[in-house]
Amino acid sequence: MRVLILVLLHLFVLSPARAQAFGDYHRDYLTGSYTIDDLRRDLAPRDAWRPYPAAGDAGWDAVPEPIRRAHRAEAEALLGTDWPALPATVILEYVRTGNRSHYQALSYQRRTQLAKLVVAEAMENRGRFIDDIVNGIWAICEESYWGVPAHLSMQEAGSGLPDVNEPTVDLFAAETAHLLAWTLYFLEDRLAEVSPVLVERIYTELDRRILTPNLERDDFWWMGFSGGLINNWNPWVNSNWLATVLLAERDPERRLQAVYKIMRSLDRFINIYPEDGGCDEGPSYWGRAAASMFDTLDLLDSATSGAVAVYDKPVIGEMGRYIYRSYIAGEYFINFADAGAKITVDPAVVYRYGARIGDEVMMRFAAFMAQRNGWGQGYIPGAFGHMNRQLPALFVAEEVLAHTPQEPQLRQFWLSDIQVMGARGGANGRAGFYVAAKGGHNDESHNHNDVGNFIVYHNGSPVLIDIGAGEYTAATFSKDRYTIWNMQSAYHNVPTINGLMQREGRSFEAKEVSFKGSGSRATLTMDLAGAYPDEAHVRSWKRTVEWRSAQVTVRDSYAMSRALVPNELNLMTPREPRVVAPGRIELPSPEAGQPSVFATYNARALDADIQPIPLDDPRLQAGWGPRVYRIVLRDKMTRLEWTHTLQLTAGSR
Repeated sequence: MRVLILVLLHLFVLSPARAQAFGDYHRDYLTGSYTIDDLRRDLAPRDAWRPYPAAGDAGWDAVPEPIRRAHRAEAEALLGTDWPALPATVILEYVRTGNRSHYQALSYQRRTQLAKLVVAEAMENRGRFIDDIVNGIWAICEESYWGVPAHLSMQEAGSGLPDVNEPTVDLFAAETAHLLAWTLYFLEDRLAEVSPVLVERIYTELDRRILTPNLERDDFWWMGFSGGLINNWNPWVNSNWLATVLLAERDPERRLQAVYKIMRSLDRFINIYPEDGGCDEGPSYWGRAAASMFDTLDLLDSATSGAVAVYDKPVIGEMGRYIYRSYIAGEYFINFADAGAKITVDPAVVYRYGARIGDEVMMRFAAFMAQRNGWGQGYIPGAFGHMNRQLPALFVAEEVLAHTPQEPQLRQFWLSDIQVMGARGGANGRAGFYVAAKGGHNDESHNHNDVGNFIVYHNGSPVLIDIGAGEYTAATFSKDRYTIWNMQSAYHNVPTINGLMQREGRSFEAKEVSFKGSGSRATLTMDLAGAYPDEAHVRSWKRTVEWRSAQVTVRDSYAMSRALVPNELNLMTPREPRVVAPGRIELPSPEAGQPSVFATYNARALDADIQPIPLDDPRLQAGWGPRVYRIVLRDKMTRLEWTHTLQLTAGSR
C-alpha cells in the first residue's frame, strides 16, 4: 500500500513547464464532426442521464458479491472517521522547503475516505454512512483550495497560500469536483434529508470553483486555447470537468456550452498526439494521458447514447496500444523520462479501452494483469477518489475476470515519432534479452537529458536501467531541474563527451535516426552529437544499439574536433558489478538459478570505474532497492576518433 500511495502521490502530479507538442495535425475529430446543434439534439438531459443504478437499486447486484462485501468493509472501518486537518503551514511547505508530499497525502486521504463511504452507501442505501459522508463533504467544501500547493502558480498571486477570490482549476480541483458530483448523483435526496443547505452548498462550491471558471475562462493553459504546449493535464482535467458538468450543471444551456467547450479542448490534445500513439512521458503517465482521454470519450459516448464516438480513428487506437507495447515483463515497463519502471496498470480501463477499439491483445493484457495482481477479488480502489474509473470498474470486473488472460510479448516495435524501439526474443517471449532504446530530443514531457539511452533486461529481470525520477519537489519543475542528479545524462546509459553532459532544450536531439528489424535482429542507429553543447567539440557520435536474443551490442563511433579530456561511457545497473577479468564485468542475477549477464569491452582502451549510489528517495527505492551502481567506462587517453563496442551476453563465469 505504501508503494501504491507513493505512485499516486508522485507519478501523477505533472507540470505545464515540461509539456510537449509534436505538432498540430488538425484532426478535430470531435468538433470537426459534431456541431453544437448536433450536441443539442443528442445530449441527454441531466435528469435523464442515468449511467449507474440509483442508491440501493437492484442493479448493484451486477457487482460481484465479494467486491461489494469488501467495499462495505472498507467503509465500515471509516465509521466515526476523522478528517485530517489541512493547516496553512503545511500548504506553505511547498514554498518554504519544496515539499509537496505532506499536503497531498492529507488532501488525498480526505477524498479517498469520502469515495469509500459514498460507494458503500450507494450499494446498500441504509444510511449507515451518511453522517460520515456529511462530515467529509463539509470538510472539503470548507477548504480554501481543492488543488495542491504545487499548482498555485496558476493564480495571479502566485505560489504560497490560495487566493479564494480567484479559483483556478488544476488536476485535483477537478478531481474533487467530480467526486462531489457523483456524490450528488447517488445521495442527493439522502443528503437533503440531513439538510437542504448541505446540498446547495455542494452546488455552490462546484459552480464557484469549477463550472463558472472553466466556462468563462479560456486562459487555463491545459485547455489548449492559448497556443503553447499541451500534456496530459488536458484529458485529465477534461474528464473530471465533463463528469461534473453532466451531473451537476443545472442550467441546460450552460451545460450544453460547457460540454461543447470540453470537446473543443480535448480536440487540442488529440491534435498534437503523434501518429504512432507514443506517450513520450512514458507508460506511468499513459493512465492520465490516453486513458484519461478515453475516460472523456466514454462519458461523451454515454451521455449522447453513442452519437459522439471516435473510437474508429486510427490514432485513438494507437494511443491505447502504447500501454502494451511498452510492457516488458512482470511489473516492468519501459520507463524513459520521469516514468517509473514498475507500474500497476488499471485492468478495467485497459480492458474497456481495448473493447472500444476492438483490440483483443489489449483486452487479454487487462485480464492477465487482473489475474496477476489479484484484481477484482475484493476492494477495487479509486485513486484519491477517482470515481470516473472506480464506478465502471465495479460493473466490468466480472467480464474482465472471465476474459482469456494473455501476457503481451511483442517481439519488436518501433515508434518513429517518439523514436522509441523495443525488441525481445526467446521461446516464450520473456526468455533472453529485452532491449529498449530511444532517440528523441531533450525537451520531451517530463524530460531527462537522455538522448540515445537504452535499457536491457534478461529473462524479465533488469540489467541496465533508466533509474527514473525521485519524489517530486519544488525543484523538479523549476530552473533547477537539471541539478537533480538522476535527470542528468551522466546517470543514464549515454556518454559524457569531453567532460560535458547533454543539455536540455528542443535543439538538443538525435539525428540520422533509423531502425531496422527482422525476426532475429533489431538495430537502432543515431548520431548523438546534437544532444551535446558546442563546447563538447564532438563532430559525430554514431551509436548503434543491436538486439539479438542471445546478445546485445552497443557500438559507439566518435569523431572529435578537439579532445580535451577522456570520454566516458556511463552504464546504470541495479545489479552489483564485479570485474572478473580485464574487459569483462559480471552482473549477477538477483534471482536464484538465473544466469549472470556479462559486459565485455576493450580493456586496452577503457578503464572501468564502479560507483555504488545509495538511494534514500522512497520512490527510487520502490523501484530499485537501497542502491544502484554506475559503471563508468573511461577512455585511457584522449582521442579524436575511436570506436568502442560493448557486448552483453548471459551465462556462467
